[in-house]
Amino acid sequence: MRSNFQNSKEEQTYSNNLSKQFKAAYISGPHTHRDSRLEPWRVIAAGVDEQLVCRSQHPCPFSNISRRILASLCAEHASTSGRGEPSARFGRGRGWTPGGAAEQASLRRTPPGPRVTGRGRSRFARSRLCNARMRAAAVQRLMKVFVTRRIPPEGLAALSRAGDIQQWDSDEPIPQSELLAGVAGKDGLLCLLSDRIDKEVLDAAGPSLKVISTLSVGYDHLAIEEIKKRGIRVGYTPDILTDATAELTVALLLATSRRLPESVEEVKNGGWTTWKPLWMCGYGLSNSTVGIIGLGRIGQAVAHRLKPFGVKKFLYAGRHPKPEAAMELKAEFVPLAKLAEESDFVIVTCSLTPDTQGMCNRDFFCKMKKTSVFINTSRGTVVNQKDLYEALVNGHIAAAGLDVTTPEPLPTDNPLLSLKNCVILPHIGSATYATRNAMSVLAANNLLAGLKGESMPSELKL
Repeated sequence: MRSNFQNSKEEQTYSNNLSKQFKAAYISGPHTHRDSRLEPWRVIAAGVDEQLVCRSQHPCPFSNISRRILASLCAEHASTSGRGEPSARFGRGRGWTPGGAAEQASLRRTPPGPRVTGRGRSRFARSRLCNARMRAAAVQRLMKVFVTRRIPPEGLAALSRAGDIQQWDSDEPIPQSELLAGVAGKDGLLCLLSDRIDKEVLDAAGPSLKVISTLSVGYDHLAIEEIKKRGIRVGYTPDILTDATAELTVALLLATSRRLPESVEEVKNGGWTTWKPLWMCGYGLSNSTVGIIGLGRIGQAVAHRLKPFGVKKFLYAGRHPKPEAAMELKAEFVPLAKLAEESDFVIVTCSLTPDTQGMCNRDFFCKMKKTSVFINTSRGTVVNQKDLYEALVNGHIAAAGLDVTTPEPLPTDNPLLSLKNCVILPHIGSATYATRNAMSVLAANNLLAGLKGESMPSELKL
């Protein structure tokens, strides 16, 4: 094989630089193949992509490395592992002489397959296949990942590039003991909103944990301060679920205000006897005032979807005004109390913070109109559910629709479930096939990028 170096000094410089990169170089193989000329041997190094040397007719991928450099690397490995040794003649049509007499004898007994000649397409396809398989094998030795739940297939396929994946293969939450055992010694963790990643979990994972990717837009289940102290990077999945959650919010509002679940039940139990002028009447959006708490991505998307229904006025409350979004919607920034007093529909789409936790309480509900409808698709702990129950029972508000509760799942004996004017969904805001698949792929890509030390598609800035 002809060296690409102009002189020995250039070759020596390259050799020195290469040796520094090959911190943990080793040679593995051969892979079983019916044609011994196509048995690949690979060199994998920490931080360096693997290269292949195939016993075939095509040029060796190491064409830019001199024979002496590569031979010295392999000889060094052979002397310590006994896995193999470089052949005396390394070049086209040559490869590695496997280490050990038994191994060589085994190869001599292997019947050769059809000889690939020339530069045909078949040889090229085999070469690419070898490279793809070896690249996957290399990554497997570099990364260990734990997944806390069964995720959509698209996400799992993307995550397979991480290599050594261990998964809690169930739709049900992982027990704490299994979680602590699963994260031990892992480089990356892919979790869900329902997984509490606290100090205990982080301690169990140990110093090897470098990246946490959550399949959610919320991150209140993560011990952020503890994660920050340990220098762990966090990925999450904003934006992707905005449209799906906004659609669900509008659907929940309509179902609650127009008493759809209650009407369906009347049909099933025989309550539908004849047409009655005031039977099953609810509240419409036309000429109404809609108050949105938290005019972020989801809040804005909800407002845009409600506008064609003939909403007369939008109010919004939050930490600070958002002039650009407000101008497009002709929305008015008001204090929380005024929003409660003037809105026919109150929609909560804010994030969970110390300021918003328990924000919707007895005082808030008492300020609302008796004909108003309350909708929450943000976080369950934003609402004091005991106060909400009292407001619904005592007629302080007309109805409520919740896609989030505290706890989740809500116990079947919770008093809210006994009320006809309270519609509760099992946290399905993002539950469309396309959205959940996209979320899982983004979560996987966040994790992969973080493990490689690259910029994440969606990284939470700590």
